[in-house]
Amino acid sequence: MYAIVEACGRQYQVEEGNTVFFDKLDAEEGKKVTFDKVLLVSDDGKVTVGTPYVSGATVEGKVVANGKSKKVVVFKYKPKKNERNTHGHRQDFTKVEITAIKTK
Repeated sequence: MYAIVEACGRQYQVEEGNTVFFDKLDAEEGKKVTFDKVLLVSDDGKVTVGTPYVSGATVEGKVVANGKSKKVVVFKYKPKKNERNTHGHRQDFTKVEITAIKTK
């Protein structure tokens, strides 16, 4: 059984027992999180597609950790002008363990 969930402006495919890295959520470690914007639910070949969301379907999870990903280095330069620019970026994330996919 799996579902496609809309969260943080993106779509994630989740299954029970999986660990998913979401963009930063407003939840502390150990707290439960509920996603109600479920776009699709597949249960043993039976697919339910929402218009735009599946009514009554929710996905529950538990926050495992909050953190930052590895640094991405952005280097820009313009040839023959001696212009060089270096920036670094670390994206915040929330690690969530999916505990249940519920449908009506």
